[in-house]
Amino acid sequence: RVESLNPAYQVQAPDSRELASAPGAVLLEFGVDWCPHCQAADPAIRAALVERTGIHHLRIEDGRGRPLGRAYGVKLWPTLVLLRQGVEIGRVVRPTDAAAVRSLLDRLSD
Repeated sequence: RVESLNPAYQVQAPDSRELASAPGAVLLEFGVDWCPHCQAADPAIRAALVERTGIHHLRIEDGRGRPLGRAYGVKLWPTLVLLRQGVEIGRVVRPTDAAAVRSLLDRLSD
């Protein structure tokens, strides 16, 4: 199963060097708790994630002055960035259903 389904966005983001050296699959979810788009996407994201194993899911609070979101070019919330061995292999912005998230996660099989 997914290593963590975090209930809230983390204020303290991981260091970009830490992510670059992270083994395996990491799904970064950028957003904020009060965002209606993030709230609407949450069930779809969770539905897709519970079907997978070995993915480390990090919900990261984003906004002005947040360097990690800027490093990944995040403009809209939620933005999901999928990393494998620290390298971005795909992203989805404002997913509206679990199929969009599943499609992103399927890139791990490529």
